[in-house]
Amino acid sequence: MHKAMIDKLLNALDHLPDYLWNLMLIAGAILVGLIIKWLLAITIKFLYAKKGEYSLTRSIIKHLGKPVNYFLPLLALNLAEPLIRIKPKYFPAYDKFVDISLIIAFAAILVSITNVVQDYIYHVYDSSAENNLRARKIRTQLQFVRRLVITTIIILTVCAVLLNFDHLRKIGATLLTGVGVGGIIIGFAAQKSLGNFLAGFQIAFTQPIRIDDVLVLEGEWGRVEEISLTYVVVNIWDQRRLIVPINYFIEKPFQNWTRSTSELLGTVFLYMDYTIPLEPLRAEFYRLLDGAPLWDKRVRVLQITNASEKTMEIRFLMSAHNSSQAFDLRCYIRENLIVYIQQNYPGSLPQNRVTLDNPFTGQVPAVVTERS
Repeated sequence: MHKAMIDKLLNALDHLPDYLWNLMLIAGAILVGLIIKWLLAITIKFLYAKKGEYSLTRSIIKHLGKPVNYFLPLLALNLAEPLIRIKPKYFPAYDKFVDISLIIAFAAILVSITNVVQDYIYHVYDSSAENNLRARKIRTQLQFVRRLVITTIIILTVCAVLLNFDHLRKIGATLLTGVGVGGIIIGFAAQKSLGNFLAGFQIAFTQPIRIDDVLVLEGEWGRVEEISLTYVVVNIWDQRRLIVPINYFIEKPFQNWTRSTSELLGTVFLYMDYTIPLEPLRAEFYRLLDGAPLWDKRVRVLQITNASEKTMEIRFLMSAHNSSQAFDLRCYIRENLIVYIQQNYPGSLPQNRVTLDNPFTGQVPAVVTERS
């Protein structure tokens, strides 16, 4: 009985119109692909589910979900090609369309895998940590390598697609005869671009700069926000973006405040009259630092670093964990020391002295002071 029903069903399917059979076959392939994708997602969630801010499962599903949605149905459709009912003269075009779609979908999966790897490495090497030198180093290399891998995938995908067309193969063979002259022309035309590319490769591995490094270049202070194959984006302190060709960092000098460590020394200079007592000023400086969470407790020094005929230069040296904290700490110390001097030693602010000698009265010369 069951065999008879099956034979009857197969006979009915054999007599279906070609277009209806093909639609059913395509719908079945899409359905099978989506079911397989759903089963894979359920399996991954069950085996590798992880609580917390980062989850490898969420990263895989987020980045690979859409490419797999296209790839698996296309793969099922490719496997079902022997069953498709298409006229022989149209079959090569159909077969080529499926092959090209599969190549593009597979390339999208490879690109998405690089995003999953990036998420994982960003999680392992957290740049928000206090001592993030190694994390910034790895992230800088990752950015360059990831862009290089994606570019290679795209180039290979385009080549694989073009190789599916016979007439393009012939064109390629013809062009190979002029590769010598063409190579020289392209070499001259792309000399600067190739120089930028090689500079990017050098920066990624020798690392004179890294992601989140603090730089001073072209008179601007900012952090490295992005390193591409050909340029670097520096986030200036006032939220402007400075776009710099990547070979700039090979050819020109610049300041890197976080090259080996993020710790930094900061200075405050005050120009005071010679009457200022140093020990009370030093005690106040130490008191302010002791109460400042921005100070990392490594360095605190008060020194007279210069003296002129009118004032003496007092340098207050202090340390902080990074450049941002060092800047805020300097401002804090400068403001509070000025307030302290105004309240306790206003006569020691910078001033000019003029001596008035009256030869007719015989009085002791008078000294008149004026604020500078």
